[in-house]
Amino acid sequence: IKNHSSSTSPFILLGLSSNPQLQKPLFAIFLFMYLVTIVGNVLIILAIHSDSRLHTPMYFFLSNLSFMDICFTTVIVPKMLRNLLSDTKAISYVGCLVQMYFFMAFGNTDSYLLASMAIDRLVAICNPFHYDVAMSPRRCLLMLLGSCTISHLHALFRVLLMSRLSFCASHVIKHFFCDTQPVLKLSCSDTSSSQIVVMTETLAVIVTPFLCILFSYLRIIITVLRIPSVAGKWKAFSTCGSHLTVVVLFYGSVIYVYFRPLSMYSVVKDRIATVMYTVVTPMLNPFIYSLRNKDMKRGLRKLRDRIHL
Repeated sequence: IKNHSSSTSPFILLGLSSNPQLQKPLFAIFLFMYLVTIVGNVLIILAIHSDSRLHTPMYFFLSNLSFMDICFTTVIVPKMLRNLLSDTKAISYVGCLVQMYFFMAFGNTDSYLLASMAIDRLVAICNPFHYDVAMSPRRCLLMLLGSCTISHLHALFRVLLMSRLSFCASHVIKHFFCDTQPVLKLSCSDTSSSQIVVMTETLAVIVTPFLCILFSYLRIIITVLRIPSVAGKWKAFSTCGSHLTVVVLFYGSVIYVYFRPLSMYSVVKDRIATVMYTVVTPMLNPFIYSLRNKDMKRGLRKLRDRIHL
């Protein structure tokens, strides 16, 4: 029997592990990772804004990607850290929907920014003479605004869909945050139509930037292979290495988690994959973009010198 009064009851987040002996070690590990994420991405943003030579489309998108990564992890990690030290591990019904909304909004903006960066590399390598016109500040700003708008509309639609579901006996979410699949599993409503809508809409929103990245890199590879010198080929590919690494890390785990039917949902495997793109990738992004990037290294040194002064 559907108990509609329980639909707005608080949810219980099981977290990464129910083993009480692992709670404090996990708290220490994820607190460290969260602090590294915040500090690393803030340094990237400050370095880009403080060095005029980094005021280019690529670094404009990178600074916004770093900002989105800070927001993305902040939606999830502080609540997860609190629950690791708490006995209740509860999240209100409204709090769950709000977390779900911002998680999807910032996560999808990340994917569209990665697509924008791929377009930037495509134009820079395949059509360098028209780069300044094609990637003008106005167009870059429009791409950023478009990324945010599409992502927030997607998140709003998904949350409105989830808010129409009823929840009966169990309110225990077998995850460390309010994600779509674990919440759908708890519903006593008929979720078959919701699953179809979620899968179709996810394909439209997430696959679009992914196909854009794929198309961009196919064009880049074709263009680079035509370059006669090995040094020229290596130089062209090296400008894409950092971005391509982040794309593989981000989309690899996202595709694994979301592009499967609900019947194939696996709690443990999904937790690990979700940790990859919600915590690990945002933490690694500053290192990936700075360790092999001479411009970023110069910008970070300039920022360090300013701080010392």
